[in-house]
Amino acid sequence: MTRPENSAVTAADLDVSEIGAGPSVLLIHGSVVDATRTWRHQLALGEQWTLRMPNRPGFGASPPLERGDFELEAPLFAPLLGDGSHLVGHSYGAVIALLVAAARPQAVWSLTVSEPGALGVARGDPVVDTLIAEGEELYRRGHQLDPHEFLLSFRAGLHSAHETPEQLPDWLERGARLVMAERPPWEVELPLDALAATSFPKLVISGGHSSAFDTVCDTIAERTGAQRSVVAGRAHTIPSTGEPYNRCVHGFLSAAQAARGLGPAE
Repeated sequence: MTRPENSAVTAADLDVSEIGAGPSVLLIHGSVVDATRTWRHQLALGEQWTLRMPNRPGFGASPPLERGDFELEAPLFAPLLGDGSHLVGHSYGAVIALLVAAARPQAVWSLTVSEPGALGVARGDPVVDTLIAEGEELYRRGHQLDPHEFLLSFRAGLHSAHETPEQLPDWLERGARLVMAERPPWEVELPLDALAATSFPKLVISGGHSSAFDTVCDTIAERTGAQRSVVAGRAHTIPSTGEPYNRCVHGFLSAAQAARGLGPAE
């Protein structure tokens, strides 16, 4: 995957934090909230895994793109797999992870995604179509809303468990402004056939709170041959369940390592 010509940001420009020891796990966060906040409950996994947590463009110290766009961002994350890594993505980051995995399958040891915003894979389902229509309406009138108003509506549509204070702190206002300009994830055309042809293990997780997201996750799992899990308790904000999410992911990664003839610490 090559960097699009209209992107001035490269993989080397991304702000990446790393902790832990063991096999590499690349984690890609979603919209609004940066890597540090998205994955704060996953730091315990660093006891057995090397966690590499890049900030998407515009988050943390990563330079921004003109707008967030899965198509422009995937080529930035693909090189971060190095010679091989497990790949984990949440929400918008899950959409990016799916594109990265299809582009560099030889470098992916396993793929875990939680509630990708790729609603378009399940168009025709009435509940999914309603959610897409609501999202399109929000973006259509987004220029009329301030960041707080937009963020409240955006999070309500996702069933986000994050609290939205009346007065947004600087970091949250920044995240709100980034998502206001972001390319909607339901526009993605996922390479599901290409992913189905890959040999690495795949896992799709939903939060058990939305029939629309359950349908999207079921569709992706069925069409790619992925395992399917539900981690409930925090709606769309699945990583913030902490131990239940960590247990699910750790078990899956360990099984993937065993399939490679390796253990977590090898």
